Amino acid sequence: MTQPASQISLPLSDQSTPAAAPIESAPATIDFKGISLPVMQVALSRLEPEQIAAAVKARFGKNAAGFFDNDAAVLDLNKVEADSADWTAVKAQLAGASLQLVAVYGGNEALLASAREAGLAVIDAPPVSRATPKTKEQAPVAEASTVTAPAAKTEKPAASVPAPAAPTASAAAMVIDKPLRSGQRIYARGGDLVVLAMVSAGAEVIADGNIHIYAPLRGRALAGAQGDQKARIFTTSFEAELVSIAGVYRTFESPQQFGKLAGQPVQVSLIADESKPNAEPKLNVAALSTR
Repeated sequence: MTQPASQISLPLSDQSTPAAAPIESAPATIDFKGISLPVMQVALSRLEPEQIAAAVKARFGKNAAGFFDNDAAVLDLNKVEADSADWTAVKAQLAGASLQLVAVYGGNEALLASAREAGLAVIDAPPVSRATPKTKEQAPVAEASTVTAPAAKTEKPAASVPAPAAPTASAAAMVIDKPLRSGQRIYARGGDLVVLAMVSAGAEVIADGNIHIYAPLRGRALAGAQGDQKARIFTTSFEAELVSIAGVYRTFESPQQFGKLAGQPVQVSLIADESKPNAEPKLNVAALSTR
């Protein structure tokens, strides 16, 4: 009786062709790696294109076109009350400050829906806008500095509360001993950044903790990148394009804006207004005594 085709087996000849050698595996089509990229957070209270254009001009003046080097931007919509926006025009206005709008967060559902329809990503609030985790607040970052910080309110633990067994370990400081040229960018993840050479105009240094620059700072410095409002920036010669603490930043378009601080030792910190508990802290750029 003939067997079903699925059960028929044919003997192989002794002179049959040997099996082909296995083909070398091709490179993976897709790969995923976790990286950290500097992204500029932009907070707007109005989304009208003419209002954005006026704000960009007032903030950056003639230097707006090449200030951010086409950095990615995430838009904070928490202060916007509108339900929709001309996102094409908003992108164009931010592009005027050399920023590429890639995502938004905050705002009402209708506004976020219009952003999705325009092809923008809608994300949760980025870490830079969130409260600093308790473990990071407890890390003795500021104590490592030889400069005495302005007086701040600190609470001593009650006698009945036992001291912690051991402090949380923090990342070792990253030390850079070569000059940073225009276009270079350094990020110290989880700790302080120490730079022993000049940060040229157009260069950028970023740290989750403090930034110490024992040379002229002529580029951009962003400390507390993960939201640490206690972080500080120190430099022995202040000539910066931009300084930022925990996302609160200030730009300098011309040497005249430095005033008496031009070329002098400076520290940058955030100062809260105790009379206004809900107010955002302000960036403070002050002379630093090195004697």
